[in-house]
Amino acid sequence: MAPALRLVLALALIGCCAAAAAGRVDLWPMPASVSRGAKTLYVAKDLRLSTAGSAYADGKAILADAFRRMLAVVQMDHAVNGSYRGLPVLQGVRVSVHSMDDELKFGVDESYKLTVPAAGNPIYAQIEAQTVYGALHAFETFSQLCYFDFTLGITGLHSAPWTIIDKPRFPYRGLLIDTGRHYLPVPVIKGVIDSMTYSKLNVLHWHIVDEQSFPLDIPSYPKLSNGAYSYSEKYTMNDALDIVQYAERRGVNVLAEIDVPGHTRSWGIGYPALSPSATCQQPLDVSNEFTFKVIDGILSDFSKVFKFKFVHLGGDEVDTSCWTTTPRIKTWLIQHGMNESDAYSYFVLRAQKIAISHGYDIINWEETFNNFGDKLDRKTVVHNWLGGGVAEKVVSAGLRCIVSNQDKWYLDHLDALWQGFYMNEPLTNISNPEQQKLILGGEVCMWGEHIDASDIQQTIWPRAAAAAERLWTPIEKLAKDPSAVTARLAHFRCLLNERGVAAAPLAGYGRTAPSEPDSCIRQ
Repeated sequence: MAPALRLVLALALIGCCAAAAAGRVDLWPMPASVSRGAKTLYVAKDLRLSTAGSAYADGKAILADAFRRMLAVVQMDHAVNGSYRGLPVLQGVRVSVHSMDDELKFGVDESYKLTVPAAGNPIYAQIEAQTVYGALHAFETFSQLCYFDFTLGITGLHSAPWTIIDKPRFPYRGLLIDTGRHYLPVPVIKGVIDSMTYSKLNVLHWHIVDEQSFPLDIPSYPKLSNGAYSYSEKYTMNDALDIVQYAERRGVNVLAEIDVPGHTRSWGIGYPALSPSATCQQPLDVSNEFTFKVIDGILSDFSKVFKFKFVHLGGDEVDTSCWTTTPRIKTWLIQHGMNESDAYSYFVLRAQKIAISHGYDIINWEETFNNFGDKLDRKTVVHNWLGGGVAEKVVSAGLRCIVSNQDKWYLDHLDALWQGFYMNEPLTNISNPEQQKLILGGEVCMWGEHIDASDIQQTIWPRAAAAAERLWTPIEKLAKDPSAVTARLAHFRCLLNERGVAAAPLAGYGRTAPSEPDSCIRQ
């Protein structure tokens, strides 16, 4: 990193500890409303959870398990063995959840109110939420109020009393992972899910397969996974179910993607009939009814495991030349009065109908909209990735949109700095309130060509956290200049490290290493 850039970061962070002492709110993402006092409390080693009076029975132990995880990150594996004698002690947390429903539907109410009084007998924090998933976010916020007091050997909580009222700005706050380019073991995926919850991201977009490998066993068509890199680099449907259930218990939905008709060379390894020919292997054969039977089988199997409202059908970067250079497909096109563009739209629209028949709404990459947007099913969500200006066209057409423009929110672009992630605004040039509602949110994309289990976390974090605040925090509370949040994001990056997440330094490009010996908060 250039010395000048290091100096800028150092100047931004030099007052970190002093600012904290002066009362900077070190929460990420910043809540909608925060008020605080000046009193320090100490968190009981055996902090108790009370749900007395809550309508939610917690029959699946979603709340209880989340409370246990929160205690673990609050204590950070320190030995809490100091004395509480004569100190004001926070004895527990009372949680009141109004809804008995714990199904993780899209758009579920994620709001919460967290209060931590400065006094009482006993002193209890209070969480009020409409759903259990709002309560989970409140636990995360509470955990960020706590710190370990090395002098006393116990956990402290500064600045009581606290009153925090919070809800997300957008319902879709996503992170894409790509297991088609590099296999990611199940524990690694679960680690990514855990790290997402720390910044309140709520959709794991699982780009499962690609032209290089097909790592998922599909019961309806078991030879598809012959396209995996190796026998051991596969997921069973039980693995997928495990991942989905693990994520759901943490308030994270899993969006499954099969990208059709392009990016599909690996499909033909197990079923050669899916490819146009042995020498021209993708896109999938549009002329073969077997192609659509396989897609139907995959989505039928998906519907038993991936319960999220949406399925992603890709549709990007489709080179249709194999369709016109393969004689039998060219003949089929002529017989059906289609050119290559017609066949592309025919394929996408037919795949959409199959997905809808299995109860899904569809997400497609933006090329489908750019080429035949007026023909897309009205349930389509257009996933913007190529650049600016597309989202406003999508919502003007009355369709929903997710923003992931590659110049700002592609994590594999290591030269995309966290400041750009923070300042990327999904509602750019969209002022009509009804059209704004059609922007479901955004997603940062961790494409897997150059990452695997060894470096995924430090490539994701802390840049993804910068986007997470953009997607969670009310626009009027977002910084106009990213330098205003540098110290707070550095604090959060260090918090991730303390929790075992290999978040890279803020200074420099994505996935950078520390440039020299120094404190975490100054890198």
